Amino acid sequence: MDLLQLDNVSVAYDQQYILKDFNLSIEKGHLISLLGPSGCGKTTTLRLIAGFLEATDGKFSFGGQDYTRVPINKRNFGFVFQSYALFPHMSVFDNIAFGLRQRKVKEDEIKRRVMSMLDVVSLGGFEKRFPQALSGGQRQRVAIARALVIEPDLLLFDEPLSNLDANLRVNMRVEIRRIQQELGITTVYVSHDQEECFSISDRVAVMNKGIIEQLDKPSVIFQYPKSEFVARFIGFNNFIDFQEREDEGSFFSLRSGDDHFHAAKVPGMPVSMKGAIRPDDIIAGTLEEIQAGDNVLTGKVKVSTYLGRSYQYVVVTPLGEFTVNKEMQQPYLSGQEIRLLFPSEKLVLVE
Repeated sequence: MDLLQLDNVSVAYDQQYILKDFNLSIEKGHLISLLGPSGCGKTTTLRLIAGFLEATDGKFSFGGQDYTRVPINKRNFGFVFQSYALFPHMSVFDNIAFGLRQRKVKEDEIKRRVMSMLDVVSLGGFEKRFPQALSGGQRQRVAIARALVIEPDLLLFDEPLSNLDANLRVNMRVEIRRIQQELGITTVYVSHDQEECFSISDRVAVMNKGIIEQLDKPSVIFQYPKSEFVARFIGFNNFIDFQEREDEGSFFSLRSGDDHFHAAKVPGMPVSMKGAIRPDDIIAGTLEEIQAGDNVLTGKVKVSTYLGRSYQYVVVTPLGEFTVNKEMQQPYLSGQEIRLLFPSEKLVLVE
């Protein structure tokens, strides 16, 4: 059942539309991420839901009620900011209790709920400390506890991990997912980091210029992007333009110049003449290891880069340059002729 709906919503700054006839539905209990580059409209969407912005057109429904003009203080939503936004002169306890005191909750109930929430975010015993005595990850957990302690109907995150180092980001995203699933709270999460979004979300909305290019489960988007924009954003940086396409049952037969390819059919795959494949999915080999044929291109190594676990090559072929990754002990040499195999189940068609 959909808890939240945005129907043909528009938002404009200085008469320039950031969102235009925008639509989004979120099921109760799900965590949905809004993913995309800067300026795509994801934070505007979040701020619209929170009540910081007002729609110029359209309708925002929550729990079956019209929330389009409901003021921010009447929306029981928890918001976790990118900058933590903790009060430096207040203890951890008082920071978390702030929203409850604004709501005139009795002190004994405040103590019970704050102490319980400290356990949920694994900060038991930290209630007397001040923000400056906490690590970045601990501050973020205080911010999450403050948003949760009011028992919100919806939890909103605005790039909450962008100020943390790489290892701490991984740990914190696991914590966010654990807390969200433990409490079963509907959550909207904004980020520009695809790995972060894919790891914690039930569904991901990839946004571009104020529209949702694709909304689906992370695994579906990762394997089968629908558009070139989505494909490029999530790491498909090899593309082939085809001139002919024939439907042959379980796969498409494709031609680009004198080269022939097959691409496995996938439900929902767009009718398109552009193929996309990840660098990790192309199989590179010597002329002896890979025979010429369909889905195979011969080319020369232009650039070799060591990535740690693998080497990355830029290979020049008759259809252009392709980037390919391969784990190996001895790298290919610059100028060496090799072949690239494009597995049919990994070659996807995009709009």
